[in-house]
Amino acid sequence: MTTNKSTSFDGDVPAPARPAGRRGLIKPLRTLLDTSGLIAIFLLLFVALAVFIPGFLTGRNMVGLLLSITLIGSLATTMMLVLALGEVDLSVASTVAFAGVVAAIVTTSTGSVFIGVIGGIVAGGAVGVFNGLVIAKFGINSLIATLAAMEFVRGLAYITSGGDAVMITVPGFFDLGSASFLGLTLPVWTMLVCFVIFGVVLNMTAFGRNVLATGGNSEAASLAGVNVRRLKIIVFGLQGVVAGVVGVLLASRMGLGDPNTSMGLELAVISACVLGGVALSGGVATITGVVVGVLIMGCVQNAMGLLNVPTFYQYLVRGAILLLAVMFDRWKQTRRQRA
Repeated sequence: MTTNKSTSFDGDVPAPARPAGRRGLIKPLRTLLDTSGLIAIFLLLFVALAVFIPGFLTGRNMVGLLLSITLIGSLATTMMLVLALGEVDLSVASTVAFAGVVAAIVTTSTGSVFIGVIGGIVAGGAVGVFNGLVIAKFGINSLIATLAAMEFVRGLAYITSGGDAVMITVPGFFDLGSASFLGLTLPVWTMLVCFVIFGVVLNMTAFGRNVLATGGNSEAASLAGVNVRRLKIIVFGLQGVVAGVVGVLLASRMGLGDPNTSMGLELAVISACVLGGVALSGGVATITGVVVGVLIMGCVQNAMGLLNVPTFYQYLVRGAILLLAVMFDRWKQTRRQRA
């Protein structure tokens, strides 16, 4: 009986074994190259916009650019974890609106900014935990579960607000959106803190490693001792909490809780994550890539605003970016499978 062996092209000489050290270096090197390539694309885009679009590189516009990406940037940090699990959350925009409405109603009725803020964050966290329970305990596909949640949470926002925007009568609530430190407002600092916290969580904790392991192979992670159900509930809960914080800050900036706000925000957040190298199939994510993806989305949106591009053309561009991001993700998956 003969045994098949890996051979070179002439069929006579066994192929040399790849050194273990080299195998260990391949994955980090590939990740570095992917991230560096994305950073190079962003730098080229930034330089092109600075050269060809008047007013883009002004200090005022840069501050405005940072403020404009606070919603997408903050939500992208937890959406990164959801996608790394191999799941998706389409309810984040509705959760933002619902949390803002709850914060506005509670603040106005109690006269306490603190209680209103807590109410909005708890409302967002409750939606996230509910999503996690439905997905983890009942095995419902996250796309379907969060699509349903997107509808009924938006409905809850309308019902809670009486179908109209809720005006905020406590002046102190407005300070949340306008308070600044070192020239940056609280929403910008919140986004930066989210980048740091969830970057550390993903890269430097067992929790982050478990998220990536579960997204890469859920069954293997479970056999290795990871409580996959609890992990999913926690990740979706974190997504809800961050959506609650974003909803409160948005309500503060607008001066009201609006059930109509943030329409389509979930697609922009997912686009930024996928553009930043987060695999839709799970198991692959980097905070650096997500930051760059958010900045690319923000720069494109800011440039279209400066050029007074009509809204319907902006929808076209955002849709094209999402399609290209998904195609890029698919290309990277194919390349990893061939490697």
